Amino acid sequence: MWKGNSPGGNQGAGMEGAGGELGGHGNWGREDASGLLARASLPIMFTWPLPLASSALTLLLGALTSLFLWYCYRLGSQDMQVLGAGSSAVGVSSGPGGCSKAGRPSPGSSREPGEGHGTGLASSRLRAYAQRYSWAGMGRVRRAAQGGPSPGRGPGVLGIQRPGLLFLPDLPSAPFVPRDAQRHDVELLESSFPAILRDFGAVSWDFSGTTSLPPGWSPPLAPGCYQLLLYQAGQRQPSNCRRCPGTYRALRALRSFMSANTFGNAGFSVLLPGAQLEGCCGPTNARVRCHLGLKIPPGCELVVGGEPQCWAEGHCLLMDDSFLHTVTHNGSPEDGPRVVFIVDLWHPNVAGAERQALDYVFAPDP
Repeated sequence: MWKGNSPGGNQGAGMEGAGGELGGHGNWGREDASGLLARASLPIMFTWPLPLASSALTLLLGALTSLFLWYCYRLGSQDMQVLGAGSSAVGVSSGPGGCSKAGRPSPGSSREPGEGHGTGLASSRLRAYAQRYSWAGMGRVRRAAQGGPSPGRGPGVLGIQRPGLLFLPDLPSAPFVPRDAQRHDVELLESSFPAILRDFGAVSWDFSGTTSLPPGWSPPLAPGCYQLLLYQAGQRQPSNCRRCPGTYRALRALRSFMSANTFGNAGFSVLLPGAQLEGCCGPTNARVRCHLGLKIPPGCELVVGGEPQCWAEGHCLLMDDSFLHTVTHNGSPEDGPRVVFIVDLWHPNVAGAERQALDYVFAPDP
């Protein structure tokens, strides 16, 4: 029989007795069954001193907090090491016009108009930015700074998009960008077409190549390709801006012009009949290059990512120059040069916080 009715100190003995009795061969009656049910309904009480439980919980919480802080420290240290390694690995050394001294396009260059000198990812600027601002909402910039793979480096990829310096992941990519993506700036540039065309007429010359370059014009990027820049690699060119006051006013009114970033350029691009710019890719997919057609003779073509397009006078054409692109002028000498005004705008899907960080990291050298 299961004897004893104390729910306290004798509960352990009762359970042992019940186990032995139920597993044995003894007989038990109806009064014993009611007692068994009463005992089975009682909760099992463990006597654990409260101070001991409290101290154990405190130690557990302290250990978890220390582990979390250590993990954050290691994660930040690894990120800074990767960023520092990336800054030394992707530095660009290029001559005027964005081409290396060997005559081949540098990794961070797009040759229409020239990029100037690339700066690479400066680890000191990244550390300074991290100390001054938060990384909240900047996951893509962080991954880009860590040197994530660009779309042209993966297996099985044709490589028509190969940004040489900075690939911002998860950006919608297409060779040509809809006009509505930058509606304000497109409409402003098109409304400024007469003033911009008039400024070009004031600085234009015969482009024969038999005379020395006029002031403000850069050496030819390729045979038959000339440019006059108002902004070069994020730096304003004061003398050229004074020569083109209407164009400069239009630039100042743009909302998404990359005017404070080494990826930002603005200026006139001239391509003579028979000239061609071979295939190249821009330094980043974080920008959209806007072409405003000024003088477009027959036989001119722009091919971006395998898709051909043609300019129209007084209208803007938006392209992602991180895609492989070529420019040709197959017209006759009587047709005259092709002239477009080019402005680098932010990609519409780059958020404000990301633009601020990239402006800080890729600020023009003083």
